[in-house]
Amino acid sequence: MKLSHLPARVTAGALILNAGLDIKKLPDEAAAGMQDMGANGVPPVKKLSPGTFRKALSRSEVALGAALLTPFVPSWMAGAGLAGFSGALMAMYFRTPEMTKEDGIRPTEAGTPIAKDAIMFGTGVTLMLDDLMRTKK
Repeated sequence: MKLSHLPARVTAGALILNAGLDIKKLPDEAAAGMQDMGANGVPPVKKLSPGTFRKALSRSEVALGAALLTPFVPSWMAGAGLAGFSGALMAMYFRTPEMTKEDGIRPTEAGTPIAKDAIMFGTGVTLMLDDLMRTKK
């Protein structure tokens, strides 16, 4: 891992790891609400029970957060995970009408927290590209 990747990987990794640990403790009702929103971006999650969805999301976030924080995980791999995860969040954002203004892009007040996940998507792509471009030299 390049030293310049450290700030992005630590901040994104700590945030996602913490979220995954918090989701693990959610009651089924709260998990069902998250699942309904998540199904807008990834429709197959609707087929899961709320408990199964909560466990899968929690484990995925913990694994991604740990990968970002682990120095021997290549940045291209950690970046791909981050881009994929945040890409699913962005799909949910764009497919939930309450989250965007009439133009379908700019966030409403309800959409602002998810719209900020675009930063994680950009970070993931940057980690991938920087690492892959460096190995081609």
